Amino acid sequence: MLELASALLPVLRGGEPVAVVTVVRVTRSAPRGVGTAMALTLGGDVIGSISGGCVEGDAILLATDVLAAGRARTADLGFSDDAAHAAGLACGGSVAVVVHRIGPTDAAAIAALASAADDEPTAVGLVSSGPRAGRIVELAGADALDDTRMLENAYNGCDVLAVVHRPRPALVIVGAGDHAMALSRVGSAAGFAVTVCDVWERLVTPERFPTADRLVVGLPSDELRGLVADPARAAVCVLTHDERVDVPAIAAALRLGVGFVGAMGARSTVAHRARLLRESGVGDAEIARLHSPLGLDLGGASPAETAIAVLAEIVAARHGAPGSSLRDGDGPLHRRSPMTADAVCIPSLQDVTR
Repeated sequence: MLELASALLPVLRGGEPVAVVTVVRVTRSAPRGVGTAMALTLGGDVIGSISGGCVEGDAILLATDVLAAGRARTADLGFSDDAAHAAGLACGGSVAVVVHRIGPTDAAAIAALASAADDEPTAVGLVSSGPRAGRIVELAGADALDDTRMLENAYNGCDVLAVVHRPRPALVIVGAGDHAMALSRVGSAAGFAVTVCDVWERLVTPERFPTADRLVVGLPSDELRGLVADPARAAVCVLTHDERVDVPAIAAALRLGVGFVGAMGARSTVAHRARLLRESGVGDAEIARLHSPLGLDLGGASPAETAIAVLAEIVAARHGAPGSSLRDGDGPLHRRSPMTADAVCIPSLQDVTR
């Protein structure tokens, strides 16, 4: 439910309840993962989705009942192979859901939603089995959780889904030209907290970067440490063409341990930069982490096409994927990776408190 925070808060603060449908288990194939949620308002507005359209109708009926009766419900919602094919899946499957009501006076739920809406680290427990299913509980030691996971037998013998919101990963764009403008837009749309940094004040403006979260005028190598709170999850893309800016920025990002460091440039530029990086004391192991030339080979050349190619490489790297065509593969479409929120069943009797 935390993924819906920005949309749910105005409804709740306006004095109206909502019914939230949360996926707690997935069987076979499903387009969305554990922890995915949708909500229904009293006025019939639907917020979010839990599948590619296969089970939303049934979910809305359940949510309508919960809004009216006030009692939480659990259900298994399945979809046929035909419905799965329409949603782009290899086969049908089912999702187990918990449907619960949140009212305008439910302080714990509203506090968690407010924290997530502010992009703060947030975790909340949703009892997902037994007579207390749908109850929101406090998670002791929630700071140690970094993804959404199932805590088995964690609350009076009942399972609890720990729903976790992690702050958006940082995307720092070095440079403020046309390619930077395009990358800022697609990066924001993909859920990154975008920062644009350049030495030219007249280029770093809200008019040029309306979707960016932060605009910084300064030397990127000097500013970088203060721009990246969680280096391992961050991406830094150097789109400038001035080695006095490029090389120090790349070196700073590599030394900081930024998870994805990329730099735009021709192959001759890449080789020249590598020599300059070595001369500045950057080791070969660090240089090997540099993605340059930057982007997957999609064949496009415009700023927008280039931005898509760059973002595609970032996403592939974050999820440990090859970036190849799905048509050429034979495995599940929805791969699991260490950096993807997943359901991890761990026995716990002390992680949840009233």
